[in-house]
Amino acid sequence: MKTALDIEKINEQHATTGVEEFLRYILDTFGDRVALASSLGLEDQLLTDLVLRLRPGTRVFTLDTGRLFPETYRLIDRTNKRYGIKIDLFFPDHALVQEMVRAEGINLFYDSVEKRQRCCQTRKLEPLRRAFTGLEAWICGLRREQSVTRQETRRVERDEANGLYKFNPLINWSEEEVRAYIVEHEVPYNTLHDAGYPSIGCEPCTRAVAPGEDPRAGRWWWESPLHKECGLHRR
Repeated sequence: MKTALDIEKINEQHATTGVEEFLRYILDTFGDRVALASSLGLEDQLLTDLVLRLRPGTRVFTLDTGRLFPETYRLIDRTNKRYGIKIDLFFPDHALVQEMVRAEGINLFYDSVEKRQRCCQTRKLEPLRRAFTGLEAWICGLRREQSVTRQETRRVERDEANGLYKFNPLINWSEEEVRAYIVEHEVPYNTLHDAGYPSIGCEPCTRAVAPGEDPRAGRWWWESPLHKECGLHRR
C-alpha cells in the first residue's frame, strides 16, 4: 500500500524544522522507497553527507548524460570512496541518442530551445524515469535562491509527472549556509566550484560566471532565464 501524505499539512508542520530532523522524518516515513537524486552540486553533496549519516545504505543516484565534465566524474569516484558507496548511475538509451544526433547534430542544443529540450529529454528525463522505478518519493537539493524558476518551490511537493512525492529540504538555505556546511564537514565537492562555476551540468551547456552574476547565468546562457530548466523540476 502506497504512503499517502497531506502535503499542505506537512509543509505547515515542517516549515521551520531543521534539515536533519526533516530528513529523518522523510527517511523514517519512506525507508527504501525514497532516494536522493544527486546532481553532484554543492547542495546534493551536502544532502549525501547528511542522508548517509542518518541512514547508511540510502540509495543515491545520478544521471550520466555522456556530456559531463571530467571533474564531475572524478567527484563521483571521490564521493564513492569517502562514503563507501556506489552512486547509482543511469545512462541515456543509446538508440535514442543516436537517433537524435543523426537527425539534429551533436550540439543541437545551441540551435533552439526546442532542440535543447529534446536533448535534455533524451539524456536526462528518460533515464530519470527508469531511476524512479520502485520509489514513492525523491529528495533533491533545490533552493529558492538558485533561480527565478524556483521561487515558488515548497519543501514538499507532488511530482505529478512521475507520480511521486518530492522533498526539497534545503529550499530556504542560502549559498553561504551550504558552503559553510561543506567546509565544516569536509564534504567532497566539484573543483569547478572554485573556478567560478556555481551551477554545473553538461560541459557544453555550462560556463563560468562573473562575480555578482546570477548563479544560474552559466547554464544555457544563450537562453532566457525563464527557460533555464531541463525538465527535471518542471512545475
